[in-house]
Order: sequence, then C-alpha cells, then structure tokens
Amino acid sequence: MKPAIAPAFSLGLKDLIGVVILGLVLVVLLPLVLDPFRLNMVGKYLTYAFVAVGLVLCWGNAGILSLGQGVFFGLGGYCMAMYLKLEASTPEATKIQSTPGIPDFMDWNQLTELPFFWVPFKSLGLSLAAVVLVPAAFALIIAYALFKRRVGGVYFAIITQALAAIMTILIVGQQGYTGGINGITDLRTLHGWDIRTDSAKTLLYFVNAGLLIGVILLCQFVRRSKLGRILVAMRDKEDRVRFSGYDVASYKIFVFCFAAALAGVGGAMFTLQVGFMSPSFVGITPSIEMVIYTAVGGRLSLLGAVYGTLLVNWAKTSFSESFPELWLFGLGGLFIAVVLLFPNGLAGLYRAYVEPRLGSLFGRKGAEPKASPAPAE
Repeated sequence: MKPAIAPAFSLGLKDLIGVVILGLVLVVLLPLVLDPFRLNMVGKYLTYAFVAVGLVLCWGNAGILSLGQGVFFGLGGYCMAMYLKLEASTPEATKIQSTPGIPDFMDWNQLTELPFFWVPFKSLGLSLAAVVLVPAAFALIIAYALFKRRVGGVYFAIITQALAAIMTILIVGQQGYTGGINGITDLRTLHGWDIRTDSAKTLLYFVNAGLLIGVILLCQFVRRSKLGRILVAMRDKEDRVRFSGYDVASYKIFVFCFAAALAGVGGAMFTLQVGFMSPSFVGITPSIEMVIYTAVGGRLSLLGAVYGTLLVNWAKTSFSESFPELWLFGLGGLFIAVVLLFPNGLAGLYRAYVEPRLGSLFGRKGAEPKASPAPAE
C-alpha cells in the first residue's frame, strides 16, 4: 500500500511552529525592544529576506545558483521609486525648474518631457503590478535564452553576475532617465501618505513582516506540491527527470522567474522603507551578499534564510559601526566559517543538534535525511 502524501497546502506541526515563532519575533518582540530607528533598520534587512527566500527555491531546491538577484531587487525598487518620484514631482512642487512636472534629475539633464516608459508609473495600480511583472519578465527573457540551450551550473552563475554588472553600468550611464549614480531620491509620499515619518516607517515595517510571512507560506506551498518534488529531482538527477518526459527547461524558467518576482517585491518594500533606490543595490556586490544570506541561514530552509539575512546584516552593521575599515573582512570571515564549519547553515545546525533533542515533542526521531529538502524549518 502506498504511503499517504500530505496535501500540498498543509503545514506540519514543526513548520507551523516555526512560522509562528518567526511571526512573534518580527511582530511582537522586535517592536517592543527596538527604537523606531533600529526597527526601520530591521525592516530594511527584511526586504533582503524576500530575495533569500526566493533563492531557497531557486538554489536550494532547484540547484540554480544565481549571482544576479540584485538586478531583480533593483528593478522592483526602481518601479516603486518611479511612482513615488512622479508623485513628488507635481508642477506646483517643481515650478522652479525649467520644465515643471518632471523629476528634478531629468530637468538637470535638459529633458523637456517625461519619457514614454515613465508614463505608466503615474498609476499606483500599474506601478504595483510592475513591481512583480517587470522583474519576472526580465528573468523570463534570461531564463528562456539560457535554459532552453541547457546552460546551467557555473556558466549560468557567471552570466547572471555579468548581467548585474551590465545593469549597473546601464543605470549609471542613463542619468537623465534613471537618476544615474545617485539613483532616485527625495521620495516623500505614497498616494498622499507621508512615508518619511517614524509612524509611517513603523507601519511599513509591519506590512513588510506580514508580506514576508505570506511569501514564506506561498513558497512552502510550492515546495510541498508536485512541482516542488520535481524541482528537487531536477537538482539531484536532471537527466533522469528529462528522460522521464518532463520539460526541465520550463520548470527552471518558472522557478527562476518566481524568485525574481519575490526579489522585486523586496526591492519595492526597500524603496518604501528607506526612501530611495540607487544602482548600488543592483550590482555584483549586493547580489553576492544576498547569496551569503541564504548560505548562512541554510539554502534548504525558508525560515533559515530569514534568520541568516537578519544575522548577516546585524553583523555587517555592528562591524561597520565599530570597525569601519574591517567590516568587509568580518563579513568574508563569516561566510568562510559557514562554508567550512556548517555548510548547511543555521538550519543545518538546528537539524543536527537541536531537533534530535526536540524529536519527541514533534513525534519524530532524529534529523531529516540529507537527500530531502527541509521544508521551512
């Protein structure tokens, strides 16, 4: 008799407890112990967690290592920033410019009218849709061109890294359309609501945390579905999956676009939390840092990716405040330690040392087999 398979939409007791604990930490504990400034910093860290969670599916489950996720994070952030900038660039607010009604950096670069691709961002609805659709569409072009030709592994990683560098150069070079090296700044309101106040930033923090919990549940649904099992099979035995009649390229394209869409949501929340977007969040360095967040937390664990993001960014902030000239070495040392000492990240340490002691509580004994992906621990 075949063993029963849990429905794709169900959560095990351990998964549910993990999500609840994370929710309590983000929504109850941190707001109680942190002042508004520090809480806003944690909110900024959580925007990176959207990228890390997407990488768990893309890299951990499907075996697709992308070193260019900063591109999709930046695209989502720029889509939101364009709407906010247009809202702040009314003819009354820009009447001292040569051409009132357009963003200030366009006026400085002697543009006399709004570029056509900026026009849709006058609408909040279209802008919110673009936050998801633009990164996903760009990822679709990349993925279709590469996966249909069976480009993968280290070659795919290098290509995505090159794309991050190209995108940075493009944004910086098109200063009149993108704000150049300074990015899009002086963002004030969202549909008339001032996002610069402490109360607004606190509310955005809770929205950010709620969206992240929802994304984790959505990714858990994907992992427990037939699609999730196929992704793991592709990671371990791609040729066998292909010979079984599955279109491997299509599955890879889907998960890569899905991760890009999640990164775009994170970028949009970053713009709202921080109040600007610049090419410094699009290039190679932030993209590699996002991979480090996932590796530290555990590339097979959704919740581990969130905790890894918080830990690495907390360490980065602490190092940069105390040792401004040495923090990069500290960050590099942390990544080396993870690779050498606990390659499965924080989630791997939990499975190896904590979970066996709590096995009786969950009705289990020992850790999960290494061959199977650990659902949102």
